[in-house]
Amino acid sequence: MKILVTGGCGFVGANLCLSLKKNGHKIFSIDNLSRKSSYLNLKSLRKNNIKNYKFDICNYKKLLKLRKFDIIIDCCAEAAVEVSKKDLDRVINTNLIGTFNILKKAKKDNSKIIFISSSRVNSIEEINNLVKNRKNLKNLRLKKKINEKFDTLKPKSIYGFTKFASELLIEEFSYAYNLKYLINRCGVLSGPMQFGKQDQGFVSLWTWHHYLKKDLVYIGYGGNGNQVRDVLHIDDLTDLINMQIKMFNHIFNKKFCVGGSTKSFTSLNNLTKICTKVTGNKIKFSKQKKTSIYDIPYFVTDNYLVKKTYQWAPKKSILDIVKDNYKWLINNKIQLLKIQRY
Repeated sequence: MKILVTGGCGFVGANLCLSLKKNGHKIFSIDNLSRKSSYLNLKSLRKNNIKNYKFDICNYKKLLKLRKFDIIIDCCAEAAVEVSKKDLDRVINTNLIGTFNILKKAKKDNSKIIFISSSRVNSIEEINNLVKNRKNLKNLRLKKKINEKFDTLKPKSIYGFTKFASELLIEEFSYAYNLKYLINRCGVLSGPMQFGKQDQGFVSLWTWHHYLKKDLVYIGYGGNGNQVRDVLHIDDLTDLINMQIKMFNHIFNKKFCVGGSTKSFTSLNNLTKICTKVTGNKIKFSKQKKTSIYDIPYFVTDNYLVKKTYQWAPKKSILDIVKDNYKWLINNKIQLLKIQRY
């Protein structure tokens, strides 16, 4: 199949491009290369004869000139929740207008859509309500996992709003124009080709800082590092999407919660222990007790529906994820230091 991946030089997009290429598809990428780190991933795409179109997804005229594609996978996004509060125009344009442009292109060419959404579409208030004592998370138990029926109507962050609004747009296009789609609400993703910066994900950041012996900060909820997240290895996500493509003619117009679930979840404290074990380095931590309005104490995905539909489940543990991150980071240390100016 001919497949277009938006944000193809980003972490998720680049991994998807390479995985889909290995599975015999003809892959194309769109990425405006606005991040310095994108050029490192671009080299990997070029080595595998994957063409990247360098332009912004908001440029509909350029998008319209591209060939027809069987499937468009939309994973282009300004992904950092805190950044979304500071740069509204960029987040709205990329995450919402960009998706709108992709939908118009898909409508014109009768392409199928796979949308990489986010667990951040869920209500912060309702997630907080899962944990009664948010100041003491040490003895938190996994009483409830979060599935497709969880509340999405209350505030969730500007970033989360753009993802949820995009989901609604996709459903409206499907209803009006018979567009076939799949939506994957992904939690925390991590793995190779993820750079050790804050807006790239906390697991990679933790691993990179331990390797460089650079201090970190436990932020929020008293600064004790007891917040819990599940983490999905990027290889597990690409495996799922390859399955979805194979079965697209039979399974479509559905949304799935996709995460590490109970296979791979961790507190920040536990992640610190794992990073110390993998890298052999201990680092110092300071505390920032104040909690951001966008932070949540807990998130573990309920994968029941996607598991039942595709017979899929995460294979890699949080230890596997840190090990794979560490291997990739040290193999690309020189380039990363240049990019990040450490």
